[in-house]
Amino acid sequence: MTEKIPSTSDGRADSSSGPAADRDAPVILSNEPGSFAWGVLAKRHPALIQQVRDAFPYGRRQHEALDALLDEITAGVVEPLAPAEHDHEQWADWGRKHFGRSWFDAPFLWAESYFYRRLLGAIEYFGTGPWQGVDPFAPFKQAELRGEAVEEELRALDALADAPADVRATALLHASLWGNRADLGFRVSAGKPAAGEAASALVADDSGVLWQLLPAGAPSTVAVVADNAGRELIPDLILIDHLLECQHAERVVLHVKPSPYYVSDAMTADVVDCLRRLTEAPGEAGTIGGRLWKAMASGRLEVRTHPFFCAPLPYEEMPEDLRSEFEAATITLLKGDLNYRRLVGDRLWDATAPFADLTAYFPGAVAALRTLKSDVIVGLDRGTLDTLEQSGVAWRTSGTHALIQVRP
Repeated sequence: MTEKIPSTSDGRADSSSGPAADRDAPVILSNEPGSFAWGVLAKRHPALIQQVRDAFPYGRRQHEALDALLDEITAGVVEPLAPAEHDHEQWADWGRKHFGRSWFDAPFLWAESYFYRRLLGAIEYFGTGPWQGVDPFAPFKQAELRGEAVEEELRALDALADAPADVRATALLHASLWGNRADLGFRVSAGKPAAGEAASALVADDSGVLWQLLPAGAPSTVAVVADNAGRELIPDLILIDHLLECQHAERVVLHVKPSPYYVSDAMTADVVDCLRRLTEAPGEAGTIGGRLWKAMASGRLEVRTHPFFCAPLPYEEMPEDLRSEFEAATITLLKGDLNYRRLVGDRLWDATAPFADLTAYFPGAVAALRTLKSDVIVGLDRGTLDTLEQSGVAWRTSGTHALIQVRP
């Protein structure tokens, strides 16, 4: 049973007062045909139901539940969880304004989150039968983790082993940033990225500020909120090893999801799989894996989770226990697109709105490492924005651009 997240009388998680009170940028919905959000609900989610159906020998009950979910998301209205579900009351609070309406008329962030909760319910992930706790996305994660692309990336670490510390730091930070392109959910609708896209650009780069906040030898604690498993989590772990080995951090806390979410998001089991993949590799990768394994045993690297990471809420509404954890960290690194949307708010902001203003509520220094795969973007200078808008490419959603934004 998951812990209930405290909520206010209107169903939102309790939060301190902040800039959200006077925000007027429209919340992103999915009811505009042809929009990115519409495509996720209309195309990606039905395709994902079929992928999950094909990946396991589910029984008749699960197939019927998946059929019903498919009908609901494409032609029906949002239905609440059954009263017997362990988190029925929580989702009743979160969804009371959306039940009985089209999925496409609900806020995009809420609709995406609730879809994954309903998908897990359909395959009885939270039940008491034989499918309890079976990750429906595990086959996709495992195939990627054992693929040739990961093998090549691990071999490439040997060439970095003797590089100067600053060169290595930059390379590993960028590997962690661009590892987000391996997101399995993105590939469902977009196909495997073409090789020529590897020359994609950063639209904002505060990496210098990040390293200033983590001077070597300081007793820093770094919180890392993971995004995807597999091909992204491995470079995240390698970056964590660099922070520990080069004394940019005395301790790292890696936050992961408590249950399967957004196809490829990392859970504790995925951390274990990636650590095993590293330790089994030859050369520098195996050395890094061994150090991380020991760091886990000594407490210098700790894995944690919290039910809020699977909530349809912005970080501004995080519960107090999680707020206290981030406040105690020297800096919190938020990986990936979903964490970014939750950090600044899933709204159609003016792209030049200051990142620092929209994250002022966050308890402590925060950094976003994100490959762009949705419409939300803030903190750009006007010149960069004009150039991007005139480029003629779908730079906000195609995964061809990325950012490193830091609020000290």
